[in-house]
Formats: sequence, structure tokens, C-alpha cells
Amino acid sequence: MIFEQIATGGCQSYLLGCEASRAAVLIDPELSQIDRYRGLTNQHGLRVRYVIDTHTHADHFSAGRELGKALDAPVVMHRLSPAPYPDMRLDDGDMLIAGGLKLQALHTPGHTRDSMCLVMDDRVFTGDTLLIGGTGRTDLPSGDPHALYESLFDKLLKLDPALLVYPAHDYKGRSCSTIGAEIADNPRLQKTERAAFVEMMQALNLSAPTHLTEALRTNMSGGKTVAQLLAEAAATTPFMSFAELSQRIGANSRDVVILDVREKEAFEAGHVPGAMHLPRGQLELRANDALPDPTVRIVTCCEFGKISTLAAATLRELGFTRAAALDGGLKAWREAGNPMEA
Repeated sequence: MIFEQIATGGCQSYLLGCEASRAAVLIDPELSQIDRYRGLTNQHGLRVRYVIDTHTHADHFSAGRELGKALDAPVVMHRLSPAPYPDMRLDDGDMLIAGGLKLQALHTPGHTRDSMCLVMDDRVFTGDTLLIGGTGRTDLPSGDPHALYESLFDKLLKLDPALLVYPAHDYKGRSCSTIGAEIADNPRLQKTERAAFVEMMQALNLSAPTHLTEALRTNMSGGKTVAQLLAEAAATTPFMSFAELSQRIGANSRDVVILDVREKEAFEAGHVPGAMHLPRGQLELRANDALPDPTVRIVTCCEFGKISTLAAATLRELGFTRAAALDGGLKAWREAGNPMEA
């Protein structure tokens, strides 16, 4: 079997391939690693048959939907997943077959209602149900410590103790464990009585994941992340360097409109000499009046260069085909010693 474990911070994803058929599955892919997954499949000559998420992630952005489209492979989740985009929904006990690979779904709710593990002959991909030296938390949406107790002690921990455990997260650089090692050494699994286990889980008082709201929003709905929106805008928008803009200001050039898209207070506190003010929130409604010549060259600017990138992309969609964004934003412009006026 071809096996690649891909770490992204504490997130762990897995590419499994059948050497005979070159069929493959991808488990818990992370959005920022799409090019890496595609590179690995090409490197090994694999054809991904299934893209699988073990549950609705709350701490990273799933690449499932994007990879499903890119690789022409069905996205697979448990039947109870709230996401609208899975092409295949599994029940407890269902098996996926890709060449010589066979993965059986084991419904293990608790961390989330739709959590499942994927069991193979020699290993189990536990998602966030069972971690190395820990378990998934139960205080996030659809979490339930009673359900997690049953999933662990009545299902997962009754599997062969020799099975290798590959979780969806590990923040200490560990690659895998075994069922037997977790039963023996995992501190949370020492609370073998339901009441004690539930009390422990309810008293953890963990901080919320950094991207909780955005991750749940995008993973549950298939919506786009802010980073995706920015990347898409940047892919369709050219940029202007500080040196280029500075030269045009110094030459008193009239062939470029500097469009500051910040709010009024920020603009009045200081802006690029000669800049016009048009807040991003009013761009679509006021563009025709503020920019009567659609052939004019425009450079948008904002504090950090993100909103201005979105603004330039919008202007191009509206037909202002010479719109560009200032590379780096006004904070960097000021710090580089470039002129500002109030």
C-alpha cells in the first residue's frame, strides 16, 4: 500500500493508494494543501476514487469539496453530516472499496454528531474521536460526552488492540499509536465509568479553535473562506508596486486614478497624495458616477492590501479593465517612507 501522512500544523490528513490498481482515497484533506495532494497523487501515479471527511471540522478548512471537483472524485461523509455537498453518505458498517483498499465506516458520534472512524485490516483512521493521548472535545456544536463515551468504550476500544491509530489531529509531532497503547496510557481513557468520563469532559474548559465560526460556516455549507475569496480576487487582478506608484505621483501623472477604498475617517487621517475616496461598501453603487471613464487606469489602496484587492477585482468585473491594486497596502507604504497627505 502507498501511504502518505500529510501534516498541516496539528492537522493530519492521509493519502492511501493501492499499488496494483493505482486507486486511492484521501482522508481529511486540508484546504491549504490542495496542490500538495495533487502533486502526491501525480508523483505516485494514483487516481483518487474517494475524498473522505471523517466529520465536520471546526478547527480547519476542509478541502473535500474543492478536491472532489478538481479530481472528479465523490466527496464522502457520514449520513448525518450537515454539509450539502457530499456525493456519498455512509451508514455505520458501510464499506468503501478502491482497488485493493477496503475501509469500513464506524459511526462514532460524540466529538460531532456525524463523526466516523475508518477501519482497515491493520489500522483505523479515528478522526477526532480518539487522539494520541487524548480524545476529541465535546463542547462544540453537536458534541455530546455521553455519545463519545459509548463510541469509545462500546465500539472503538473493542477493536483489535494491535490496530494502528491515525487521528485527524496531533499537535506534538506524533504520527500514530495503537488501540492497545491508548487503552493503557491515554489519560482520558482511564475514566472507564460513564459518569466520571462525562464529568471530566464537561470540566475541560478548553479555548475555542481560532477559526471556529469560519470553519463551521464553510465546512457545513460549502461556502468560501475569506482566504479563498482573496486568492480568487488576486488571481484575476494585477498589482502596482510602491516604486511604480511613487514615480507616477512624482511625475504628476494624470493617467492613473488612485482610489482609496477605506472608510472616511481613515482616509481623512492620511492618504496617498491625489487619491480619490470611494469606500469599498459603496463601490458598486457609486462606480459609474465616480469613475465615468471605464478606460482609465485605476489603482486601489487600503490599509493592508486585502480590501483593495477585492475592490480591484470587482472593478474589473464591472468593466474597468485597467484596475489594479497597490501591492502591500498603505501601512507598508507609510513604513517605507512614501508620502501621505491629510
